[in-house]
Amino acid sequence: MTKILIVEDDVPFGTMLKTFLIKRDYMVELVFSGAEAFRKLKENTFNLILSDVRLPDTSGLDILKEVKAENAQTQVIIMTSYAEISMAVEAMKNGAFDYVSKPFRPESILQTIENALTHTKVQPTPEKVEKSQKSTSKQETDFVKGVSEAAIKLNDYIELVAPTNMSVLIMGESGTGKEQVAKSIHKQSKRTGAPFIAVDCGAIPRELASSEFFGHLKGSFTGAINDKTGHFEAANGGTLFLDEIGNLSYELQVQLLRALQERKIKPVGSNNEIYVDIRVITATNEDLTQAVKDGEFREDLYHRLNEFSIKVPALKERKEDLMLFAEYFLDEANAELEKNVIGFTESAIEAFKKYNWPGNLRELKNMIKRAVLLTQEEMIPLKVLPHEIATASESNPDIAYGLFKNKNEEQLILDALEKSGGNKSKAARLLSIDRKTLYNKLKQYDIKL
Repeated sequence: MTKILIVEDDVPFGTMLKTFLIKRDYMVELVFSGAEAFRKLKENTFNLILSDVRLPDTSGLDILKEVKAENAQTQVIIMTSYAEISMAVEAMKNGAFDYVSKPFRPESILQTIENALTHTKVQPTPEKVEKSQKSTSKQETDFVKGVSEAAIKLNDYIELVAPTNMSVLIMGESGTGKEQVAKSIHKQSKRTGAPFIAVDCGAIPRELASSEFFGHLKGSFTGAINDKTGHFEAANGGTLFLDEIGNLSYELQVQLLRALQERKIKPVGSNNEIYVDIRVITATNEDLTQAVKDGEFREDLYHRLNEFSIKVPALKERKEDLMLFAEYFLDEANAELEKNVIGFTESAIEAFKKYNWPGNLRELKNMIKRAVLLTQEEMIPLKVLPHEIATASESNPDIAYGLFKNKNEEQLILDALEKSGGNKSKAARLLSIDRKTLYNKLKQYDIKL
């Protein structure tokens, strides 16, 4: 079995990487210092070394030199931060197989590991090759899981509900990645090999809605020049994802409820019913409970769709995941634009962290794609970022969050207190303000706990 040694002083990250690789049938040992690494290297022979470039007692370069001196066939992959590109170049000169910039998703390093092992003529098992190919093919569509508390809760919910056939209602602000959550549920379900059909309910003309969902026969209405397969039939055996479900007309809500209850559809112009076996996942950025109260959304349909609900956190609620997403979108932009931008300058990263990201992941993705296009150097500089993001690096983080610009700041404070269970310190962190500022605001609005 292929043996890998991870040398990483960041205990949580090293443990996560070790667990990830063990699940892919590698034999992995993890050490947290250079001294432990040198001891392991004397006791064992490893096929591959994954080492951080900076360690508490030595450098990853020293480990690289020791490994190459003992066995030139053992490959070494160096892990660096964005500010250590020069050290990565030095590592390559000293015989490292490759380097990866942190933070990174464990999935993204699999291909590099396989390339390194192939280079050393160490052939992985067929099962491992299959797993690696599946992981690589999934990278384009999988969302970044993240490491924040909100992300962990989201992933736990996905893993819990995915194997079932329950209808899932995904809620969250625009641009938070609700469709990616739906795709992840589908991929982890028993229907993963069947179709995943995504429908934007807000983009369907009302007069064509029945045809779009249930199909039609040729000649059934003016303009129906051919038979058409509807979304329900196209998703048969798989998952139908209805985005922005709150935009459906009341008439179509009735038809949708009937189709879900009876699992049968009738194309427009047909007298024959078609049985469909589908799982429905819906998403909304609206308050559907309020829409039900206002009589704009059927209560019976709401309960049918909401067998299990998932709230996708806004980007400002998961700042720990920000650079993981940034790295992921950077890889995407490089591939699409055929560029090789390595990462972000420190000043750009600071601006990212202080900006509020009202457009969430969609805004981050579009911004990074634009920045990659404009960047002429190896690292994305502050100067190519949009003005509102670049200037956030010079402003107070409180203002970046938008608390003091928002007319509803009292409600924002109440929301933060509710999310934190009344813990003022945690509420202050959610609001990106210090405790003293929060206490002043509580006094200003006469909020008592």
